[in-house]
Amino acid sequence: MIPISDSEKSRRFPLFNIIFIVINSIVFVLQLASPDIEGFIYTYALVPSQIDFSNLSTLYPFITSMFLHGGFLHIASNMLFLWVFGDNVEGDLPIFVYPLLYLGSGIVGSLLQYFLSPTSTLPMLGASGAVAGALGAYFMFFPHHKIRTLVTIPPFITMIKVSAGFMLVYWIVLQIISGLGVLGETMGEQGGVAYFAHIGGFVFGYLFAKISPRRNPELQRVE
Repeated sequence: MIPISDSEKSRRFPLFNIIFIVINSIVFVLQLASPDIEGFIYTYALVPSQIDFSNLSTLYPFITSMFLHGGFLHIASNMLFLWVFGDNVEGDLPIFVYPLLYLGSGIVGSLLQYFLSPTSTLPMLGASGAVAGALGAYFMFFPHHKIRTLVTIPPFITMIKVSAGFMLVYWIVLQIISGLGVLGETMGEQGGVAYFAHIGGFVFGYLFAKISPRRNPELQRVE
């Protein structure tokens, strides 16, 4: 299922959501334009084996890694989900709060993935944890919104509307099942998708939205 749009417009111009999309896009261009792409990635991505919590200079990749991506499909899917779900979440929070949600989700997601494979020498990169935080917050705020969704079941392609709650539960359950599927493998040297970064980001985003005292109850819609 590929989300295309949701049923409600944001209550406020999604300035920070757009800023994050632009920053991710610019960094991806810089990454592709680098004369040493591998060196660029290893400089700014999160390499668990290089983390030393007693040395603050090794911790900056917990932030920089969330602005790198592994390819066009990786960044396109992340930015699409952020575009569809992030604007409404930002509009439901006071200004300047959404960046805390986004960055916090990315960091928490990376931390969870790190603690599961602290000796890995493979780079972790991508905005997926941060984007998952926006999904978790959306699930908390707007579970009954409708999402225009592209469904591809070869040879058929169709557009349907599904509830955000259904789509996001399906998404997080898929991450959990996939994540549990790799626990029995040698995670320290396994490449691929950082499922637990997705799970950590989603849970953080959901809890952030749930306990946030800064939402304006007068603006809440009856779902």
